[in-house]
Amino acid sequence: MASQNNGQGRISRAGEGKIALVTGGSKGIGLAIAHALTAAGASVVITARDPAALERAVKSAPDGTRILGVRADVQDPEDATRAVEEGVKAFGGLDILINNAGVGSFSNVAEMTIADWDRTIGTNLNGVFYCCRAAIPELRRRGGGWIVSISSLASKNAFAGGAAYCATKAGLNAFSEALMQEVRYDNIRVSCIMPGSVATGFGGRDVGADWKLAPEDVAEVVIDLLEHPARSLPSRVELRPSRPRK
Repeated sequence: MASQNNGQGRISRAGEGKIALVTGGSKGIGLAIAHALTAAGASVVITARDPAALERAVKSAPDGTRILGVRADVQDPEDATRAVEEGVKAFGGLDILINNAGVGSFSNVAEMTIADWDRTIGTNLNGVFYCCRAAIPELRRRGGGWIVSISSLASKNAFAGGAAYCATKAGLNAFSEALMQEVRYDNIRVSCIMPGSVATGFGGRDVGADWKLAPEDVAEVVIDLLEHPARSLPSRVELRPSRPRK
């Protein structure tokens, strides 16, 4: 099996023998996390709504025997449950849930459609609940694990045109904080990663700005969390560009 190497001589086996589910794993941050987890020894299930994107993502994996693509929309509770079930069937359990699937509808409240509002809430918040609800029994059966949700610095730095997105990410932080307290004695650790601007083209924004975070930077934090000593928990991690645009 390959080992994760960050280019600075570090090799991680944090995922050795573990089984992970990464929602929204066909591109961007989700795909980078999936690659990092497989490189660290994990078997990984990725979900996406687009079958073609899902197929491309699976083919891009360094080890195709340890990655499974499941077409699913986390807005649908049945899809969320099925994604967990298919991963358990394929790999034998679940140890890590990465809630990454997210959408961004950026417009002023007065102009935002109800459909866009519902889609943002449905994916960014309801979808996390559905996936956690389905995953927790499996994590308990395995004696514990990790739930990591990809939030955003927009959760605490609201901006005009981002009401729906900012509200969902602030809600995600609160949800994660409450969940962390509910499952900590099941040996399930819950954490939020709050990135700033990431070069993914999310929400139709520019991809190539060299000052932005790379998706791999967020994936590196996921691996760092998995390696963290069990006696302590980084329950929120803020990650921002070190030299943002002035």
